[in-house]
Amino acid sequence: MILERNNFPNVRQITRELNRSGLKDQIGDFKGLIAIYQLRHAGANEIGTKLENLDDEYSVNYDHNPIHHMEERMKSVNSLLRKVQKKGYPLTIESIDKNIHDIAGIRVVTNYIEDIYKVEDALVRQSDVTLLKRKDYIQDPKPSGYRSLHIVVSVPVFQSNGVFDVPVEVQIRTIGMDMWASLEHKLRYKTNVPADKVAKHTASLQKYAGELYDIESRMQEIFRDLK
Repeated sequence: MILERNNFPNVRQITRELNRSGLKDQIGDFKGLIAIYQLRHAGANEIGTKLENLDDEYSVNYDHNPIHHMEERMKSVNSLLRKVQKKGYPLTIESIDKNIHDIAGIRVVTNYIEDIYKVEDALVRQSDVTLLKRKDYIQDPKPSGYRSLHIVVSVPVFQSNGVFDVPVEVQIRTIGMDMWASLEHKLRYKTNVPADKVAKHTASLQKYAGELYDIESRMQEIFRDLK
C-alpha cells in the first residue's frame, strides 16, 4: 500500500493564485489563509498515518491489505475561492475555516467493496477521530453512475500554540470505481471534445458503472469464498 503525499502549496504558489483570482484584497488576512492550509495539511498527514497503520495491522493479523493505495491532496486556492463563491459564503478567513471542510483530502483506493466499509469503520472508531459528515454514493450512486464513500472527519493536530481539531475529507472507493471516476472526470473537463462525443461516452459510462459494480461484487464473493 502506498500513500502518495502531494507537496504542500508554498507561499509563492498561494500568492500567485490569489493574484490571478483578483480576490487577494478581499481575503485580507493572507497569513490566516496560509495558516489554514498548513493546519489542514497536518490534519491530512495525521489521517494518512492512521490509515497506513490500520492497513499494516490488517496485513499482519488477517493476511489481507484492504487498502491498495492512497493519494493525499490539497485543494488549490482557485478551486477553494470558486467553492466559497458558489456556496455564497463570506470571503473571510473565519468563513473559510468554518464552512470549507475539504481543503485537505485523502483518496483511499481499496481492493474490494467490503474493504471500503472496513476502512471507514476502523478509522471512525478511533477515539480521537470524529465523524462530521457522511455521503454514501455506493449504496446511492449519483445519476452519472459515480460511486464512492465520502466522509469528513476531524482529528486533533498539535501545534506550538495549542491543539486544533482539523477537518479532513476522506474518499474511499475500489480500484474499479476509481478507474471509472478518473475517466468520467477526464470526459467532463476535457473541453476540446465535441459535444456529441461527450454525450455518447457519458451514456456509455453510466451503463458501465452498473456493470462494473456487478463484476466487483462477484469478485468479492470469490474472494470471500477463498477465505
